[in-house]
Order: sequence, then structure tokens, then C-alpha cells
Amino acid sequence: MTPDSIEGRLIAQRKLLARIVAALDDAGVDAFLAERDHLELGAEDPGAEPDPALAIVGAFSDELREIEKLAERFRAG
Repeated sequence: MTPDSIEGRLIAQRKLLARIVAALDDAGVDAFLAERDHLELGAEDPGAEPDPALAIVGAFSDELREIEKLAERFRAG
């Protein structure tokens, strides 16, 4: 698979998940997304090397935020 085809598949999955979330209109699912759509860090050392694990957690949070926003747009019509 090429990077473009992977990106296309991920976008399709995001849109499908957002439509499912919008159709469910479930407070529990909405709360799950809202609680996990941001990365909370403690005090940071500006000179510290970035941790690769934080990049994954950050991407996870970013993706949930995108799904949440897209679901809200689908609900709005």
C-alpha cells in the first residue's frame, strides 16, 4: 500500500466512525470522546527529548477530536 492509499483508508474510517457516533447520539459515547480528545501533560522540561510514546498518545487524542468534531457536524445536518 502506498502512503496515499493508507491515508485514504484512514479518512474513510474516520468518516464512517463519525457517522456511527452521530447516529448513535449516545451520551456515553460522547463522554468517552470528550474525555480522551486531549493530551494532558504534567510539568514539561523544555529541553527534554520528545518521547515517541507521547507522539502516539497525541495522535490518538487528535484522531478522537477529529471524529468528535465530524460527528457534531453530521448531527447538525
